[in-house]
Amino acid sequence: MIFLTVGTQFPFDRLIKAVDEAADEGVFGDEIFAQTGESSYKARNFRTVQFVDKHLFDKYIRQASSVISHAGIGTVAAVLEYSKPMLLMPRLRKYGEVVNDHQLAIAKKFEISGYVLAAYEGEKLITKINQLKTFVPRRRDSQPWMVTGRIAQFLTEVSSKLTAK
Repeated sequence: MIFLTVGTQFPFDRLIKAVDEAADEGVFGDEIFAQTGESSYKARNFRTVQFVDKHLFDKYIRQASSVISHAGIGTVAAVLEYSKPMLLMPRLRKYGEVVNDHQLAIAKKFEISGYVLAAYEGEKLITKINQLKTFVPRRRDSQPWMVTGRIAQFLTEVSSKLTAK
């Protein structure tokens, strides 16, 4: 099963439509299940639900042969935790899908690092789906101590500035 997810905060018709059109072309050799949020596009080729709770979301990721998703960092991190092949299509500012191109930056960074594949426009999706079938993501080891260190450093700097005033 391929798990398609667009997150819960914003609709993402462009991604759902692109996957649906790719399914029309017969490029998937597997069933697709989609979490579509409040998107208005209605898929013809696969089953959809608007929302799933965290427990089901994690279950779908574990059961999936691969994941197709927006480039939200929470979703990317969850999928990488299970080392699943992942194809990202970032929401783009030029289409009014987000207020800035932070998802574009996320997709590029994780693609360059070998963790995911990325398609930035719908017409590139079929090529990337074909690559996804054999894609083996680079293993990503979580390093929470680095995050903790960065937060501590930030708080120390802020505290120093406040104390200096």
